[in-house]
Amino acid sequence: MDAKTTQRRYDLDWLRVQGILLVFVYHSTRFYNVEDWNVKNNIWYPSVEVWNLFATSFMMPLMFVVSGASLFYALGKGGFGKFVKDKVLRLLVPLLVGALTHLSLQSYLWDKTHGLFSGNYFQYLPQYYPNSINWFGGHLWYLWYLFLFSLMLYPLLRWFKGNASGFLSRLGGWLGKGGTVYILALPILLLYLLPSDFPFMGMNGGYPYLMYLFFLLWGFVLVSEERLNEDIRRLRWVSLSVGVTLVIGFIIVYNQIADPTVMSPSLLLAGSMRVFGGWMCVLGIFGLAMQYLTASNSKLEYANEAVLPFYIFHQTILLAVGYFVFQWGLPDALEWAVIVAISFVIIIALYEFAVRRFNVMRFLFGMKHAYIVKSTEPQVAKAV
Repeated sequence: MDAKTTQRRYDLDWLRVQGILLVFVYHSTRFYNVEDWNVKNNIWYPSVEVWNLFATSFMMPLMFVVSGASLFYALGKGGFGKFVKDKVLRLLVPLLVGALTHLSLQSYLWDKTHGLFSGNYFQYLPQYYPNSINWFGGHLWYLWYLFLFSLMLYPLLRWFKGNASGFLSRLGGWLGKGGTVYILALPILLLYLLPSDFPFMGMNGGYPYLMYLFFLLWGFVLVSEERLNEDIRRLRWVSLSVGVTLVIGFIIVYNQIADPTVMSPSLLLAGSMRVFGGWMCVLGIFGLAMQYLTASNSKLEYANEAVLPFYIFHQTILLAVGYFVFQWGLPDALEWAVIVAISFVIIIALYEFAVRRFNVMRFLFGMKHAYIVKSTEPQVAKAV
């Protein structure tokens, strides 16, 4: 897409909202998979473990690709200083607010359910602040790495939109020929050859952090050229079907053949299927959004503004609600549905009545300042 294009990409808004809802659903199922967590159900289910492996194959790559696409449109609206200021206000401020406030509840629930602390939450706080505070945000790690990687990529992205705009256009045109864009998974896959102690090779969300740097960059490239967009749209069902097939193959090889603790050809095969499958799923989802999610409505406008506060609140609320609902003795399927429903209502209520209406809270949660539009209709907050 031409850099001069100013029309808003509503498909990116839809993907941002749906991506956060997917993260919410994924975290709601972590009560029931095999991996340890702050609060756990007494029984774990293999089907939930399969779902978790499936979702994490494309969930966070999708979030970083959408963020990279948004960077394409954000650059050019000021210099480096404005760019840094925007990222600090949008990402670092809510990250620090979370670390200093409600993430303490997550830390408390971990220590409480793992027998490391026996007192109440308020008795725990003096221990949290000097010893246990997570400055990188726990589940908010996405904000930290998005901030860090955006700054790291800024010189390259600025060059792409300036002196190298012709090169970026030619690159996009070449990638837009018959599915050539699929090969962008290859450099991501090669990162598995790096030693585990290499910078940013720690894992979260299914992939090493360093891979998300490339997903962020690829998101910028994806929306830079209309020919590439058309190819992604045209191949949407091919990308999605092949991607899902590869991810299912990864789950089978990973669970039934490979030993995750020993490097082997089968483990390399599983990793390859996950990276290529996850990338093709992302491209398929992008193509579907380009085809079908091109218009806005009042629900999207509301949800798009609520995305960041919803993400910031969601895991803390899920864990707190889950901790109490587990004591009710409900059947597990009903228990999960109740946790999801109650948590969703609480998160939306917190956003609507504690964040959205107050500019101080909007600032703390990375939102833009709002003013009240005067009219004969009920007053509506507008972001500026």
